[in-house]
Amino acid sequence: MTPERFAECLALLRWTTIDLTSALQCQLSWVEALESGHAEIPEDLALWLDRLARFHEAAGVPTSYRDMAGGRPRTFIIQR
Repeated sequence: MTPERFAECLALLRWTTIDLTSALQCQLSWVEALESGHAEIPEDLALWLDRLARFHEAAGVPTSYRDMAGGRPRTFIIQR
C-alpha cells in the first residue's frame, strides 16, 4: 500500500491518525511514519484498511433522516 492509498483509506473511514492509533493500540509516531512513507505499511494492516475503506465507500452515508427541502438535518424542539 502506498502512503497515498493509506491516506485515502483513512479519509474514507473518516479516521485521523489518532483514531487509527487508538484502534491499533500502537504509537502515534509509527502511524505518522506509515502515513509519510517513512515506514513500510505491513501487508495485513494494508489489507485490513483497504477492506474497511471499500466497505465504507460501498455502504455510503444514509440520507433519509435529512430534510429534503433544505438539505439539512431536521431540527426537533422538545417542549417541557
